[in-house]
Amino acid sequence: MDIIGVLSSELKLNKGYVKNVIELIDEGNTIPFIARYRKEQTGSMTDVELRDLFNRLTYLRNLKNKKEEVIRLIDEQGKLTLELKEEILKSESLQRVDDLYRPFRPKRRTRATMAKEKGLEDLAKAIFAQEMGKDEFIEYAKTFLSEEREVNSIEDAINGAMDIIAEDIADDPDIRRLVKNHIKKNGKIQTIATKKDQDSVYEMYYDYREPVSKIPNHRVLAMNRGEKEKVLKVSIIVEDDVAVDIIKQRSTNNKNSFTTNYVLLSCEDGFKRLLYPSIEREIRNDLTERAEEEAIKVFSLNLEPLLMQPPIKGKNVLAIDPGYRTGCKVAVIDDTGKLLDNTTIYPTEPQNKVEESKGVLKKLIDKYKVELIAIGNGTGSRETEAVVAELISEIRGNLAYAIVNEAGASIYSASEVGLKDFPNHDVTVRGAASIGRRLQDPLAELVKIDPKHIGVGQYQHDLNQGKLDESLTAVVEDAVNRVGVDLNTASPSLLKYVSGVNPKVANSIVSYREEMGKFRSREDLSKVKGLGEKTFKMCAGFLRISEGTNPLDNTGVHPESYHIAKVLMNSDYKSKEIESLAKELEVGVPTLKDIMLELEKPGRDPRDEMPKPILRSDILKLEDLNKDMVLNGTVRNVVDFGAFVDIGVKQDGLVHISQMSNKFIKHPKEVVKVGDVIKVRIIDVDKDKGRISLSMKDISN
Repeated sequence: MDIIGVLSSELKLNKGYVKNVIELIDEGNTIPFIARYRKEQTGSMTDVELRDLFNRLTYLRNLKNKKEEVIRLIDEQGKLTLELKEEILKSESLQRVDDLYRPFRPKRRTRATMAKEKGLEDLAKAIFAQEMGKDEFIEYAKTFLSEEREVNSIEDAINGAMDIIAEDIADDPDIRRLVKNHIKKNGKIQTIATKKDQDSVYEMYYDYREPVSKIPNHRVLAMNRGEKEKVLKVSIIVEDDVAVDIIKQRSTNNKNSFTTNYVLLSCEDGFKRLLYPSIEREIRNDLTERAEEEAIKVFSLNLEPLLMQPPIKGKNVLAIDPGYRTGCKVAVIDDTGKLLDNTTIYPTEPQNKVEESKGVLKKLIDKYKVELIAIGNGTGSRETEAVVAELISEIRGNLAYAIVNEAGASIYSASEVGLKDFPNHDVTVRGAASIGRRLQDPLAELVKIDPKHIGVGQYQHDLNQGKLDESLTAVVEDAVNRVGVDLNTASPSLLKYVSGVNPKVANSIVSYREEMGKFRSREDLSKVKGLGEKTFKMCAGFLRISEGTNPLDNTGVHPESYHIAKVLMNSDYKSKEIESLAKELEVGVPTLKDIMLELEKPGRDPRDEMPKPILRSDILKLEDLNKDMVLNGTVRNVVDFGAFVDIGVKQDGLVHISQMSNKFIKHPKEVVKVGDVIKVRIIDVDKDKGRISLSMKDISN
């Protein structure tokens, strides 16, 4: 298999660049390192393009290995023909290789294997050949009678032979492909309720049918969950006669033969008993795999802008983790994230101590010169927001608040990381402090939580957890390395995502820092236990030192290019043409451009270019909303059928995919991403159910 050629053709990439990337990956280089510091060799591929290439490379290599293994296993049975070998070698999917191997795979005890043990395989071949007349066949069938083998009648012999034919038909790779394509094209997925509840999320699926070829991914996942929860029975239905006819046409060659009718009966049995259940499972697995891949992709797309939200620097923050019975936990943190104070207030049900709570908050705001309040978006959030908005109107100072997504905060609070961050405080205080830190520096705080618990996807608990973890970890890695990490303040949770740094090395970096004091230069990394030359090469360019001995250590310039950066710092390079300058310095143009950009903006943070969070000073109620009102909102989640938008009331509104654009779009991700600040128009408010329908269409700026 020409893997380089296949990748180049499929991904529409230059063959030379593909070859270079494969070599770089095989040498142990990380994706962030290759994307940032090997642009000449890759044609400036992005981290996303490199990961797509890596994933496809992994699949093709697995396919190549699978082909070699299957060819070996069939050859060991003495059944490998030249035609079969060629068919295996030209297969383009693992499924096709599996189908070709299926007839040769060792089987559990089946009706067919038992018939073969009784010596009926030759009789099955004679029936399938469809060449004998009645008398000739009956005489031949008698030769298979055996009391010892429990073949006591011609009927027993024929039934056993038909079991063998039925299994052979079900295992035939070409028949499987034809039938599977027919069911995918013409079959329908059907759901029936096994139990019914009013207002159930599965109500629309109580008696539902949809073509297999058209079902969207989110409905596949919803049906799967309903089936898992034993609320729905899910199946694929198709016209059996048409499917069986496809098999009969492939399996019969002589309508006048006496044995042809046995073959026809075997076709029906093979389809209903063996082939259809197997293909139904395959198609449902295919649908699930496709839906999971898309859900994971959307999850990843949602996570990236959430991590890349701009930090709010230089402000003391008062953070509130809302609640009802146990009150609202309050934490004050300084501009470095250090916990200064904490308490509990009770402005919500059942105590409703609004005035007392405002008094407590006022004292904390005055004492610590708080300019910003962070409110978690969980239980009691909007009631707490109303109190805060009222407080701000009374103070009339330079004070604002923001609603912060607190997904995963409780998991962080009870984790080892949370305990290490705040060893002298309980989980409730840690949760409130984490909410405040999320507003100050979302990336640094969110990396402490398993990415799948950050709450920006659909059906995350139903997805393939290995694939989900792998994809989301890649998103976090790319975000961390794009931003860069302060070597003297970063937590082990942040450091472990830096290119080439594993959790053990991350802890070693922090241990060195605690023992020896601040890093003064990147060269000091060589003194860290377990951080060798290869790791240094992978990580050095992504680690920043703001007050070190070398100003280049606070840039994204890699130490391997310091000699070039120093020449530029001591010359009037801006007056020279970049191509000739690159030639003069013996460096590639993309790398030279990156170095120039870093020298122009040392310590730059790419997150500063992202949409800023909406800071509010007042509150809207559901009752304040009217049809056609236009508001600013923040996209909180993007799903297959639309986007949920925070417009400042208790419930996020939904912009359905049909209300996103005047032109046809396949997926909401074409229009919006998490964190986007957008204008929306209210098209309907269901106050009883707390549902808000929004539109992005026909809004004048």
